[in-house]
Amino acid sequence: MDKCGVCGGDNTACRLVSGLFQHSLSQVGYHKIVEIPEGATKINITEMVKSRNYLALRTRSGRSIINGNWAIDRPGKYEGVGTMFTYRRPNEISSTAGESFLAEGPTNEILDVYMIYQQPNPGVHYEFILPLDNTAGPHLPTDGSAEGNTVNGQGVTDHYGGPSQGGYPSQVPDNQVPQPQPPPHRQREYNWKLTGTTDCSATCGKGSRYTVFSCVHRVTHAQVSEALCDRATKPSIQEEPCNTEPCPAFWDIGEWSECSKTCGLGVQHRQVLCRQVYANRTLNVHTSRCRHLERPETTSTCQLKICSEWQIRSEWSPCSVPCGVGQRRREVHCLSNVGDIVADEECNMNLRPTDVENCDMGPCAKSWFFTDWGSRCSAECGIGVRTRGVLCLMNHISSLPLEGCGSERPQETQVCNNGPCDSRIEWYTGPWSECSADCGRGTQQRLVACLMSSDDGFTVMPQYECSSLDKPLSQQSCQIKACGAKWYYTDWSACSKTCESGFRIREVRCLSDDMLSAEGCEEHLRPADREECNPGPCIPQIDENCRDKYFNCNVVVQARLCVYNYYRMACCASCSRVPHRSSGFRGRR
Repeated sequence: MDKCGVCGGDNTACRLVSGLFQHSLSQVGYHKIVEIPEGATKINITEMVKSRNYLALRTRSGRSIINGNWAIDRPGKYEGVGTMFTYRRPNEISSTAGESFLAEGPTNEILDVYMIYQQPNPGVHYEFILPLDNTAGPHLPTDGSAEGNTVNGQGVTDHYGGPSQGGYPSQVPDNQVPQPQPPPHRQREYNWKLTGTTDCSATCGKGSRYTVFSCVHRVTHAQVSEALCDRATKPSIQEEPCNTEPCPAFWDIGEWSECSKTCGLGVQHRQVLCRQVYANRTLNVHTSRCRHLERPETTSTCQLKICSEWQIRSEWSPCSVPCGVGQRRREVHCLSNVGDIVADEECNMNLRPTDVENCDMGPCAKSWFFTDWGSRCSAECGIGVRTRGVLCLMNHISSLPLEGCGSERPQETQVCNNGPCDSRIEWYTGPWSECSADCGRGTQQRLVACLMSSDDGFTVMPQYECSSLDKPLSQQSCQIKACGAKWYYTDWSACSKTCESGFRIREVRCLSDDMLSAEGCEEHLRPADREECNPGPCIPQIDENCRDKYFNCNVVVQARLCVYNYYRMACCASCSRVPHRSSGFRGRR
């Protein structure tokens, strides 16, 4: 719709009427500002600057809509003349804006706007839209105070003013739309008759009511359309006072001030005054006159938002070592008032919980230590063996029980094969292999086989074919030299993480021939004691039963209650969405 309310229109079916009431007034009381014709839309009546004056609205039929009969209404919404008016009175303490009336319209009868004058007029701006088929404009006072009308490209702008004698004016002007003149014979058949008065404009403190004249048949006195009577002979509307008893005092409540804190618990204040309509003026009176009413609170707590604060988002991780002294970690984040993870600087760094601490897993157990396999096979051909060193020592990282290394001793020998050997019926022996140990006590072996040789070569025979011959030794002990220092190491520990690149460790020691700690090992040959493991990504497990049981689970997330089991179960889906920025809750759901 365009501004005229026409669907798909081009704003040509209406005109904007606006003006500024700046007339200087001198007498305390109600002064008419503008008359708004029937059918007006987009009504805006605004006081230019805050003052002790008040705006008032009244229908042409005499019914008060807002601030009638010296009774000042609270800001809010008020219904009248077919539309809803929004009455605004800004904060009396901190704001400089004036009062205002706003309404969408359209109105279904003529509306009069008044100013309750108590101090110099700061100016009142008014504007509304009229359809082009409504030729009526804002009514100008008849006391000669009009300052003139100007026409601009937007519509008609009117400036006028004029005081009235206290309360609402004694006469309500008629709509300016010309009425058709009835035929002469009808004027003889119908005339004007006093048929009653309007309702009183106020229930106390002196209101006003007005006479009502109707067009009736001269003989039967039956009420007929006013068009049948001569409007020029209609008697003037008369005003008479009513309900003149004083109004009781009332609490006038101001707007709340701003909260004393931008986050967290603060305080706000408002002005509460005991006021009473007295001698056509609304005055501040002693609070004892309002003792029949409960006094509104002047101070209240407030909270614009929850301050950012530290939150522990996970339990302590397992200790980095299964025995001895290691470290454990947990996730600590700075959370905003809506539960989002923000920079640590937004929280008080002095209050940050620790996220790393030492952990003592108690004394370590014993474990099997072993060297690399020897590089020499005991037989130069055929099947032989190679060896390695195996020891039971105290282990600082093993997860084995404390009672010892256990019965599953790692193998010290391993089968090796350097290929087939030459073979005739007799025992054939191969050369002794090199000692299985580069240093220290080892073994050396040789091949002993029953062979039959011929021109075609050698054929392996069953050993009983050589049973008449003394069988040579196939294995003997050997020792080339003392070992000195040598590297020993344990099995790898379990991986620190099941996914996303953890690490595992083992213990490496340099030991002498008598199995004591030594420093003679070559550092560049030292086996690694740490390596990465499980590099694959973590795959979250989706729980099909994880659902919100209540509709307001977003409040639970904002209040950071998901750390409690009850709320985490009742609002499972909402609480699970928070850890997308961190893995804090998912592991503990």
